[in-house]
Amino acid sequence: MVAATAVVAGLAKLVCDATRLGGLGAVLLLFSFAVAANGSPTLAEVPQHTALAAAGAAVAWLLAMAGRLWHPDRPQRLAVAAALRELAELLDAAGPPVGGRARHRATGAVLQAYRSLDLAPPTAAGGSARGGVCVRLTDLSWSLLISSARRWPDEPAVLAGQLRRQVRLLVDRRSRLPLLLPELSLPGLSLPSTATGFGPLPADRAAELVAGGRRRAAALLVPALRMALGTAVAGGLALALHLGHGYWAAISAAAVLHSVNVRTTAQRAVQRTLGTFVGLLVAVGVIALHPGPAALVGVIILLEFLLEYVVARNYGLGIVFLTPMALLLSELVVPTPAGLLVRERALASVLGIAVGLLCALLVVHDHAAVRAERALTGCTDAAGEAERALGGGPGPSVAVVQLRLAAAVVELHDADDAAAGELWPAGVDPAELAAAEQRAYLLLERLVPGD
Repeated sequence: MVAATAVVAGLAKLVCDATRLGGLGAVLLLFSFAVAANGSPTLAEVPQHTALAAAGAAVAWLLAMAGRLWHPDRPQRLAVAAALRELAELLDAAGPPVGGRARHRATGAVLQAYRSLDLAPPTAAGGSARGGVCVRLTDLSWSLLISSARRWPDEPAVLAGQLRRQVRLLVDRRSRLPLLLPELSLPGLSLPSTATGFGPLPADRAAELVAGGRRRAAALLVPALRMALGTAVAGGLALALHLGHGYWAAISAAAVLHSVNVRTTAQRAVQRTLGTFVGLLVAVGVIALHPGPAALVGVIILLEFLLEYVVARNYGLGIVFLTPMALLLSELVVPTPAGLLVRERALASVLGIAVGLLCALLVVHDHAAVRAERALTGCTDAAGEAERALGGGPGPSVAVVQLRLAAAVVELHDADDAAAGELWPAGVDPAELAAAEQRAYLLLERLVPGD
């Protein structure tokens, strides 16, 4: 069972990274497998349990999709609102930064808004009219983003305030159609009534360009091997120590290893340790009250709500509610003395966290350094392609050039940040990275309509 858990953990990490599935996708897949595999169902109970799980998933899916009946465009509105919010943060920065974290976040948010709309940014070429509030706001975001790289607005604080007011209109559920603020225009940055540009790119092509292209298989193997090794060692040690819920150790190790680099792994280890300690205190308090089954279900529902609400904001706070929820679920299925249950959870969590952190420190590789070098090469190539397009040379359409260059500069920043958190030095001159980022943003500014 330990070996099977390790294999599932590695495969889940590999698939989730390859498909860019965010959040805790691999950990949740592993959790589902581990809980089911460590039970003791009979063969006749397998279809029944599977049907119950499928019914629960169907109910969750229907609830999640029910909003489409009332707000079918809400995902697009939220993506556009995120782009406007990040642009407001960029405008609040002191001076006109050509690169930096604020511009990186704004660029990624605007690209994600275009991806949600299945569109490319507007270009000087082409001639299809683009209407719709979300499209026009995203076109404005793109124009503001790339033009501000060289031409900073005269009143950035005023424009930032206008963008935030537009965000409030976009996220307001009472409005079926977002309204446009009449004052949302400044000299040189007015909101276009229609924008000339390319029409929708093929959905798969636009998604690939905005995401920065497909990742190489070799770059995915080491994180998956780390995950498999960590879960195998943690699960094996838990088995050797005769822990009652040994799979808790494997899941803790997987949760710690489900990160970007060694730095984020260490941060997650600290957060999980502190969150588990506080969560155990909460669980002891609840179990001490000896609640009945109905009360336990109510507490579990409350903990689940709080977990989903806070985990996206802070991982450690999410663990505070996840830990007692897991213990109460175990108590609901098989009542166990509170002291034994808490002790097993504490030992398994500490064991898994320690193993996961050790795996991240010992399994060192140069993936982050190679990624930074490739990102720099990719950004340089995309910039050269943009210069050829501006010179009228042969090559892809301007829409494709824009997307490639914007995605390349976002990947360059992400790669540099990931490399900074690894033990293996990237070996790339930071000044060279900054110069490549600045060059990319200035070229994007030259590709806008009217330049």
